[in-house]
Amino acid sequence: MKTVLNVTKLRFPALALSAVLIIAGFALTYTRGGFNLGIDFQAGLSQQLEIETQQAPSADDLRELLIEIDGLQVQEVSLNEQPAFTVRVRDDGTMSNFSEVMGARVIELIEEQFGAGSVNEVERSFVGPRFSADLTRNAFLLVGFAMGLILLYVWFRFRLGYAVSAIAAVVHDVAFMLAFIGAAQLEVSTATIAAVLTIIGYSLNDTIVIFDRVRENEDLLRDSNFANTLNVSITQSLSRTLITSITTLLAVSAIYFFAVGAIQDFALNLMVGVLVGTYSSLFVASPALLGWQNKVQPRRDKKKQAKGVAVGSKSAAVGKPVVSGLSVSPGADDNGSSTGEGASPHSESDVEAMKKELAARKRQAAAGAKHVSRAKRKGKK
Repeated sequence: MKTVLNVTKLRFPALALSAVLIIAGFALTYTRGGFNLGIDFQAGLSQQLEIETQQAPSADDLRELLIEIDGLQVQEVSLNEQPAFTVRVRDDGTMSNFSEVMGARVIELIEEQFGAGSVNEVERSFVGPRFSADLTRNAFLLVGFAMGLILLYVWFRFRLGYAVSAIAAVVHDVAFMLAFIGAAQLEVSTATIAAVLTIIGYSLNDTIVIFDRVRENEDLLRDSNFANTLNVSITQSLSRTLITSITTLLAVSAIYFFAVGAIQDFALNLMVGVLVGTYSSLFVASPALLGWQNKVQPRRDKKKQAKGVAVGSKSAAVGKPVVSGLSVSPGADDNGSSTGEGASPHSESDVEAMKKELAARKRQAAAGAKHVSRAKRKGKK
């Protein structure tokens, strides 16, 4: 018999931990000067430079050489075993022909230190202020549009409470990832937005798997409280969730350790997102659904009753038979925890037994209907 994990009991400590980590991440981001915006979201020039010299300089050495340039960012990369750097300069819009003038000035300052011809410009790209502003706005619209579609889909596929809970988990994941990216000063680029959208889909997939099991168990465990139904559903889905997350992490970790540059940052974002998405499906989405069922749903039912709408149990509404003899033990509180002797939640074997009994009752009902039909035909003859 598989032990049912009382996950809902940990919901308040888990939510408190999430809040502390997210707030700390954004606070650290603020103290470090805000997000490290890449060339995609900040107008300016980006150059990839190889420096041919006997003693390889560091990124700090280049920053000292280019100290007179405002809005400068220097990042060390590896190209053909030669010292190589990505140099970015922000464009504030005050200089005409910014790309040519500033690009030549950067190379000139470096060659003054290491000699003429020591700098090889591998790549140069420039993003204007208008394009950067449009890209930033479109990124926010894209994430908001994705969340809106998620809300509508889950609402249609399940119920409103499920949709709100799924969105709560997605918002948690996005906030945590942004806090991590800002605190670690990872570059925010179009690859970052791709990572965020990927994690939104991954986290939602985990959440829907659990919610689908919850919906199924609402019929099978209708005599149990909703917290116990959640715990049983999470326990049944846990092995699938963990195996999926571990295999995904193995693949993404390989990319992180063997790649360089923007792809490595993308892989790191995915690694953090997979961990956070798995965590939020268990400790954010499920507690949010429990809170909705305990607080919001009773109020909605009372309003329906006030309007003369009878709110019955789901089993009575659809005419499904109630399984007897497999009810939750007395003494279980709203959190699914035991408050008396003999109180224990349903195990996975109990759920399987309920499924078999429901199937047997359906077969008996079908056989009875056929017998009555035959009797009526004989009586007419």
